[in-house]
Amino acid sequence: MATAAGKLVVFYDGSCPACIKDRRWYEKLASKTGESVEWLDITGRDEQLRQEGIDPVKALRELHVKDEQGRVHREMDAYILLMSRVWVLKPLAWLIGLPVIRPTLASLYHRWVAKRLGDTP
Repeated sequence: MATAAGKLVVFYDGSCPACIKDRRWYEKLASKTGESVEWLDITGRDEQLRQEGIDPVKALRELHVKDEQGRVHREMDAYILLMSRVWVLKPLAWLIGLPVIRPTLASLYHRWVAKRLGDTP
């Protein structure tokens, strides 16, 4: 999948209500700055994900974002990249990248995803 110049590709779970809500929230904020991303629902696209070098199981468990150079960022790196594109979210991107906050948020995020997917602790 080619990436348009300056455009990120966000691989998200289109069957997840919270993921859809987050997408709409981001799009609303990004539209005010002219930032645009391509949103790709990963549902039923295992082969396409593999062609992108993304494990479909990991794609359900962690956000993946492909940058303009074709590099795929995952988990907190993906959130930081995505948020850093919208001026109002830049401080949040910086905050979640801090050494104490980043692992804590990653742990909370993984627990939330496990619960959403029905995994047992």
